[in-house]
Parts: sequence; C-alpha cells; structure tokens
Amino acid sequence: MASVKLGFVPTRRSIFSAPDAVKYRGLTAARLAELGVDFVDITDINEEGLLYDDRDVDRIADKFQKASVDGILLAHCNFGTEYVCARLAKKLGLPVLLWGPLDERPEPDGVRLRDTQCGLFATGKVLRRFQVPFTYLTNCRLSDPVFERGVRDFLAVCNVVKTFRSIRILQISTRPFDFWTTMCNEGELLEKFNIQLAPIPMTELTEEVKAVKAEGKKLAEKLAYIHENMEIQIKNNEVENVAALAAAMENLVQKYGCQAAAIQCWNALQTELGIMPCAANAILNDEGIPVVCETDVHGAVTALLVEAAGMDETRGFFADWTIRHPDIENGELLQHCGPWPVSVAREKAKLTYPLAFEHPGSLTAEAKHGDVTLCRFDGDNGEYSLLLGRAKGVEGPKCMGTYLWVEVENIKRLEAKIVEGPYIHHCVGIHKDVVPVLYEACKYIGVKPDLYDPIEEEVKAYLRGE
Repeated sequence: MASVKLGFVPTRRSIFSAPDAVKYRGLTAARLAELGVDFVDITDINEEGLLYDDRDVDRIADKFQKASVDGILLAHCNFGTEYVCARLAKKLGLPVLLWGPLDERPEPDGVRLRDTQCGLFATGKVLRRFQVPFTYLTNCRLSDPVFERGVRDFLAVCNVVKTFRSIRILQISTRPFDFWTTMCNEGELLEKFNIQLAPIPMTELTEEVKAVKAEGKKLAEKLAYIHENMEIQIKNNEVENVAALAAAMENLVQKYGCQAAAIQCWNALQTELGIMPCAANAILNDEGIPVVCETDVHGAVTALLVEAAGMDETRGFFADWTIRHPDIENGELLQHCGPWPVSVAREKAKLTYPLAFEHPGSLTAEAKHGDVTLCRFDGDNGEYSLLLGRAKGVEGPKCMGTYLWVEVENIKRLEAKIVEGPYIHHCVGIHKDVVPVLYEACKYIGVKPDLYDPIEEEVKAYLRGE
C-alpha cells in the first residue's frame, strides 16, 4: 500500500459561527483518523486550529513542506476564507481537495451557522483566479459513503502526482533498431515533466550479471522465487541466467535511484547471455519495479502511473495490442513474450520459449479475467496525453507468452485512436478500475486525458460523487 500524507487545512470565516467551525474541524479530523488517513494537522498554528488569518499561511506552508505532505484538504468548516486558502494552495503547488460538510437546517429564528456550500462556491472561483487546479468533493456529510470514497480517490490522485513528479527510469541500452515506435525525446521529457533517464550500455548490465553470480546470495533468492512460482521448461544454466539477470537489473535500478526500467530485450542480450529477459522482467514487475520491453520509456512511465493509481496494491502488466478476437466482435488480444508478473496469472506460469524468438527465458500464462483498466502515456510533436479506458477479460484461443483476451465497447474506435496516435501498440493493464483517478490526476501533471470510449461525463459524475 502506497504511503500518502495529507495536509489537513480546516478553514472558517469570521462572520459565521466560530464555535461551529471548531466543532466541525474536530469532527473532520476524527473521521480522517477513523479512515486511517495519514494527515498533518494545524492545531499548533493558532488556538482554533483553523485557517482564516493571512498571517498563518507561511507558517502552515512551512510545516507542510517540512512534513512532506503530498496534497491538502481545504475543509470548509463554515463559509471559509477563500483568499487565504488560495494563497496557501498556490504556495504549496500540491493537489488540492476542496470539500465542506453539508449545512444543517437553519435555526428556528432563521439564523444559519455555516453557509459552507456558499463558501465552496467562493473558494472554487478564487482558486481558478490563482490558476490552482483542484479536485472537488461534493458537499456531503462526514458519514456519507461518498466522503470516504472521495478522500481515498484523492489520496490515489496524490500518489499518481507524487510518482509522476519524481520519475527516473533506468534505460538499458538503446531501443532496438527496428522499433522506431519506441523512440522518445529525453530532453523534452525532462524539460516538460522532470522525467529523468539513467541510460547505461548493455555491457554494464552483463558485468552486473557476472557480479551477481560471483556474490551468490541474491542469485539464490531469485532462483528460489523461480522454483516456487514457475513451471520450469528450460535448462538449469538458463534458469540461473534468468535469476542473475533479474538480480542484476534490480541492483542497477537501486544504484541509479530509479523506480522502473526499460530494456532493449533483443537482440544484443541474447548474444551475451543466451536468454530473453522476459521472465526476469516479470520477477521485478511482481516486486513493484516495472520493467518494460523494447526500451519503451513511455511504457515505463505508464506502468508507474497505473500502479500509483492503484495505490501499489495491484501489479500492472505491459502488453501489446496484437490481433482481433476471432469470435467476439469487440475482442482483442493483449499479449507479450512473457514479462507479466505471475501474480496476475490465472494459472501457473511456464518458464519456456517465446513466440517469435529462438532463445529461452519467457513466460507463458493466461492472465486472470475480470475488469481491467488499459492505459498508455505517449506523445509526439511536443504534445502528450494519456489514453484511458476499460475492458473485461474474456475466453479465447490458447496463446503463447503472457496474454489476456479482452472485450471493449468498440474495438474500431479504439483501434483508430491507437493508429491515429500519438499512441503505439503498447499499453499497460491493471485489474482495477483506476480510470477516474488517472483522469483526475491529469489536471495536475499537465497531460491531456484521452478516453477511448465516450465515458467522460460518467467519469465526471463519479468524481462529483453521483
């Protein structure tokens, strides 16, 4: 489970009931604690523990920065003070959740204590003036299910944003010559998004494989994993090379401070080690270190975003869009030579040979069925977007490699999206509906969400709490 820290900013306005605002700041803090949310409070900033005074903005910002919060909750405990909320949000540059508790019935004499909804209208407008993107959680009670759902989704959004803003990818060798589709603009990724690459030559990887074999301990750990989780159909020395390669890539990811890797999986590696890296990729993918094929840097970015949206609770799988289903009109085969984590398989994975290459080291296993999210971060000509949508696993013919037949709403529409770009034949799937989280995260990371089905209004309704 990912660790996300929230900055809790309850706010009030002077012309409404301060005691009622203090009451609701306490109730909201208690509800967050009950939900297990890790949050930083502002009770030490002033006697009320509420933001309403401009002089407190810098102190709150300094506290949150030192605590490394990942997002802030502007909880309007009465009307709220919109301009100090906006100044704080602008200063921090973090995802913002705007929410306030549902107002009670007016008092018998006509007095209203909070007017929270009206304050939310005001703060939303001022955040726009400050050009601060924000997420709105509908005006609701703390006990309403939509409150819990909205907070948890926002934490996942924060996790995506935090992940995206600190990406560093180990690039193992150049892309294969024949794969012009996987070229990327390293300088532009750094300039636009602070996405950093750590490129290394293939020889550095093979030297690390030798070092792993000489050291022995990590090799033994990977071998134990293979024997426990895979049906082995290749020679013992080849199994050892798979295990050593997995350990070597893990060491290099750690050495260069990376979160993911993109490897030139063919054909220089086969000359050096005599294996395909697919199963080694699968081992690291199951550990939460995405490793993607054909030096697809954009694919590695996608994998990190998808798993962050799932709060690192579920592993993603890096796939090719390949062929239409022979029997289901809107069916499609997602497949790759064998790099999918064994945790997504519906059967015991076979450590064997791939479909299109003669060297061993790939996995064969059908993935679990059920609902999946499919995603692809990509760009060209200076513009980047995130292809997003849903699918469901279905029955289909047996295949080699790691694979899943899926059904989508309209395969022709999806097919056109990929062909017309800026996407390629690669995507990342995950057995979880993270479409709304990724859609919402796009407003914070400067990437355009691109839904391949016309579900935008449905996604917006979900995010509103409908």
